[in-house]
Amino acid sequence: MRRRLVISYLLLMVLVLLALETPLAATLATRETDRVRADRLADATRFASLARPALRSGAPGSLGTELRAYHQLYGIDAAVVDRERRTVVSSAGWPVGAAGEEALDAALSGQQASGPESVWPWVDGPVVVAVPVNDGGEVLGAVVTATPADRVRRTVTAWWLLLALIGLVAVSACVLTAFGLAGWVLRPVTELDAVTHEIAEGDRGARVQHRLGPPELRRLAASFNNMADVVSDVMDRQRAFVAHASHQLRNPLTALRLRVEELGLSLTDPDGRTEHRLALEETDRLALVLDALLTLARAERTENERVVVDAATVAASRVAAWQPLARHRSVTLRLAVETAPAYARTVPTAIDQSLDALIDNAVKFSGAGGTVTVTVRGAAAGIGLEVRDTGPGMTESQLGKATERFWRAPEAQNLDGAGLGLTIVAVLVDASGGRLTMRPAEPRGLAAGLWFPAGRPEPAAGPVAPVAPATAVAAGADLPRPRRDG
Repeated sequence: MRRRLVISYLLLMVLVLLALETPLAATLATRETDRVRADRLADATRFASLARPALRSGAPGSLGTELRAYHQLYGIDAAVVDRERRTVVSSAGWPVGAAGEEALDAALSGQQASGPESVWPWVDGPVVVAVPVNDGGEVLGAVVTATPADRVRRTVTAWWLLLALIGLVAVSACVLTAFGLAGWVLRPVTELDAVTHEIAEGDRGARVQHRLGPPELRRLAASFNNMADVVSDVMDRQRAFVAHASHQLRNPLTALRLRVEELGLSLTDPDGRTEHRLALEETDRLALVLDALLTLARAERTENERVVVDAATVAASRVAAWQPLARHRSVTLRLAVETAPAYARTVPTAIDQSLDALIDNAVKFSGAGGTVTVTVRGAAAGIGLEVRDTGPGMTESQLGKATERFWRAPEAQNLDGAGLGLTIVAVLVDASGGRLTMRPAEPRGLAAGLWFPAGRPEPAAGPVAPVAPATAVAAGADLPRPRRDG
């Protein structure tokens, strides 16, 4: 929009300059030509008075000396011609060509003649002036002068260059003024665009000042603010509903599971016990779904608050927490830290929960004898983490759907999970300003990568207790973790 306004102003300015400077340029060229023509007419009239006796007697007398001196002094060719077109006397550079012949015809008919009307920079011909020599009303001959137009062309060119320079200065001033004017006109639109980007990046409290600009844009800003308020309220209500529903369903689900467990004491039929076990598994799966929904609601409600954490230390703690499950499933879980410390700026618990979900997936799908490697390294302007497994991996189409809510791969339908783990990871990474990437690993498996912006740790207020190296995996109890699906 700004560029279009500037181009419109500039086009209008150029048209005005052309309308003003084109006639002025033509007028300057005509004025310079008329000045030279007037001088030559005066000289030719003087020569005509001197040529009258010479044409009567046929003897040039001192006229030849006058013409030669005139040519040497001014560089102007001149000639005296009788009525039969015979040259009586002339300077060294005569004849002057077709232009002089036309002027001579007019002079012999009794009229003064000159040409061209205007000298243009691209015209090479001389300025020709012809005056008849009269004696008692009889035309005895004519005096013709031919003035080189070089000086006139240089003068006209200089005037035109000055006009072009003035026009260029005017256009430059117009461009600067147009940018300022366009910025002033579009300031409300620019602010609206900036606020739109802020809201898209997660700042749902950003609003437009609706008291700036013309009335139409004020109404647009007010409507935009109302729309943003409505959308924000709807999102808050939706997330609050998911969180409340997940939380409120826990109690009846717990009561239902207890009752199902008590029913098992009275079952003696083997088929009944099998169905009883399956019912308990479904209640456990439903509990996992509710936990994942609650976690997702909390992750999506996370605002732009950022904290700086050591990704290497966090990765070491999560690997230590998942070691018992990995050993139970005969999976080798290891940590490789290439950058320590690795400070990243994220929303709170983003790295913790993301690694929990990715490691859970990797351990679950690697199978007995598999290997899961968690790598921490410095990346471009940030910190990169990668969880690589040796499981079956995913196809390209499956990778495109992996972060959709409740999506599960066909071969993972019978495994524990709710289909929300990767969705939670994507939300947390996006809220942190990072990236989540997934690609097939070589020779098999899946490589899930996380990238977070680099951060600087805040200086400690007092003595800091020594911290174990990030590459060490501390042994300890299995920390609480969200269940993750495929």
